[in-house]
Amino acid sequence: MITGNKGEWSEIYTLLKVIADKQLFAGDSNLNKIENLIFPIVKILRNETDGSFEFTFDKDLVIVKNDSKEFRISVAEFQKQAYFLLTKLKEKTNATFSIPEVETFINSFNSKTIKAKSTVKSDIKIVIHDQRTGTNPELGFSIKSQLGGASTLLNAGKTTNFIYKINKLNLSAIQIKEINSINTRSKIKDRLEKLKELKGEFTFDKLESSVFENNLVLIDSALPKIISEIIFLFFTSNYSKTPDLVSKISILNPLGYNLINNHPFYSYKIKRFLTDIALGMMPSKVWTGELDATGGYLVVKDDGEILCYHIYNRNEFEDYLFTNTKLETASSSRHEFGKVYEEKEQLYFKLNLQIRFL
Repeated sequence: MITGNKGEWSEIYTLLKVIADKQLFAGDSNLNKIENLIFPIVKILRNETDGSFEFTFDKDLVIVKNDSKEFRISVAEFQKQAYFLLTKLKEKTNATFSIPEVETFINSFNSKTIKAKSTVKSDIKIVIHDQRTGTNPELGFSIKSQLGGASTLLNAGKTTNFIYKINKLNLSAIQIKEINSINTRSKIKDRLEKLKELKGEFTFDKLESSVFENNLVLIDSALPKIISEIIFLFFTSNYSKTPDLVSKISILNPLGYNLINNHPFYSYKIKRFLTDIALGMMPSKVWTGELDATGGYLVVKDDGEILCYHIYNRNEFEDYLFTNTKLETASSSRHEFGKVYEEKEQLYFKLNLQIRFL
């Protein structure tokens, strides 16, 4: 019996739904359909551990090819199964579960799993017909579902720690211990507040990981400093959504850009950063700028509608990532940040970056 969580079952839902729709709908930054940007689907490709599947259309039939076998199933049956699965996903509250009726249906064309092969970067590949260019590009997608909990865009780790110097402040070992023992609900914010009360001044020093720091420099040499300012603002204010943080930093203009002509320096660079994360940049691995097979996201909205965002339509993709993400506080004990420490008579404080979808 197949069991999975809402995110994993969303992969099968996406497969059934895009086959039933026979077209992809592009989305805007607010998760609305762009009415005049619809891509007819030529074929869908999915790799599973037990084999590869190709789905094409012949009028009202779906032709499923798996190795040398071929199955012909009505589009209406895919519509029915997609609707049934969506209803079940909305009802389920437990962490993992089985849906025997859907399992029986996918078994009917030899599919045995709800997840795509884990060695493959994209969950699903779709060949679309682009009416603007007359071409049929093959696009790889990662599936992001709003039916379960919000997923992360960038996972926290020690690699995502940013290190700040605390200047103009001398603290005794007892004072350091007192500050680090503040254990309120917003303990990191309160520790920073205490240090600021004592007239400590914070300046960004470096990232804990030189790999992540160099990845950022590769995208844009100003990114380490810009992101350090955004993280510091997040931990010392009530702002958490990416647009709000970037808007505030743009007004403060810590890098002293010439804003006379309203160049969007900060939002432009952060959009580049978010897009590169979405397309495969990881803090722990050297980023060369080469994109994964995954060129974008299929977003399953909580009403079951599916929208596509792709590097193919770069502006919409960047705007979606920018508008629909926020910073959040990860575990400070696990990732070892949020405490005052001293090295060679210099005080330091680490803050951490984790980015989640709204």
